[in-house]
Amino acid sequence: MDYKRVLLKLSGESLGGNDGVGIDEQRLADYAAEIAAIVSEGKQVSIVIGGGNIFRGIQGTGKGFDRVDGDKMGMLATVINSLALAMALRSEGLSAKVFTATPMEPIARYYNRDEAVSFMESGGVAIIAGGTGNPFFTTDSGAALRALEIRADVLLKGTRVDGVYTADPEKDPSAVKYDRLSFAEAMDKGLKVMDLTAFALCKEGKMPVIVFDMNKKGNLPAVVRGEKVGTLVLP
Repeated sequence: MDYKRVLLKLSGESLGGNDGVGIDEQRLADYAAEIAAIVSEGKQVSIVIGGGNIFRGIQGTGKGFDRVDGDKMGMLATVINSLALAMALRSEGLSAKVFTATPMEPIARYYNRDEAVSFMESGGVAIIAGGTGNPFFTTDSGAALRALEIRADVLLKGTRVDGVYTADPEKDPSAVKYDRLSFAEAMDKGLKVMDLTAFALCKEGKMPVIVFDMNKKGNLPAVVRGEKVGTLVLP
């Protein structure tokens, strides 16, 4: 299937390069080039990025952080990553705009679904930061919510693994990759595709998810064209 409008979910750690910390300029440039390739093919693109390379709210709770304040810090981390990606996209000649779930002018635009969709339809890349704007929700949940709101054809989860496996392939060499599976199968088997809240949103909203290796050059354009890359998770 050829997808016209997509929401790309990237982890914060992926921007940190091999160490998963901070922002790796080369990784940022590589991602921008991949995204530019699909925009040049007429695809409408929105992006949600995590903030784990800078700060992950839930990790701070064991060190005296209040979970609510910790999650606020995590949401701000996603804004930093989003601004960095926007600059990288502009270096590729694209128009990119950062929207935030909570008001943050003049740093970024306050998120409005219709404005974000209009921007995408005009050829711009809408980067939606700040998660859902609420604590206790992951950026996976934020990505699922935004994908449904903008009526994306598919939610693309770009990771460093080339799909969903029976076990963690980085720890278990005997793990077997799934080409496709249903949300029900993934939940029954306890496969960690996304957190349960994000899963429930996608399942209820009938939003397909493709998990693929974002770090392999050419994978993103191939996925958007409907080629068999990664694992397709269907409602």
